[in-house]
Amino acid sequence: MATRADLAVLVGLQASGKSTFFTRCLSGRYALVSKDLIPRGARNRQGRQMRLVEEYLAAGRAVAVDNTNPSPAEWNPLVRAARAHGATVTAYWFPPDVPGSLRRNAAREGRDRVPDVGVLATLRRLRRPSEADGFDTVREVRFDGRGGFEVRD
Repeated sequence: MATRADLAVLVGLQASGKSTFFTRCLSGRYALVSKDLIPRGARNRQGRQMRLVEEYLAAGRAVAVDNTNPSPAEWNPLVRAARAHGATVTAYWFPPDVPGSLRRNAAREGRDRVPDVGVLATLRRLRRPSEADGFDTVREVRFDGRGGFEVRD
């Protein structure tokens, strides 16, 4: 019996651990889509991201979207795409830890570092996703204090 594809939507501040979580916990099972992987000067990065998500879902593949995805404005189109392809949708919620995100962000170099004002602007828009938003499952992700993650529904 074939399993349905899943769309994983990572939701959290910059430097909250989303990319590390993907690498350690989802890579190998999920294809990765992120606006960070689309050239900064490219036109319509949102459109490109959605095309990639649609392609993976149409092929029956699980795909993870690793962006801040702070509100329904970002995740609603993703949920609709998943539903159109019969995929389940899982939100991975990284509760805000502003001091931790600012500290980890400050350690980044070059273009990977986001101005602090960008992290704070995301915080103002950040909302916890719920099943009422169309997600089949919402999982909370926190650092476990040992270099890994604790994930719970």
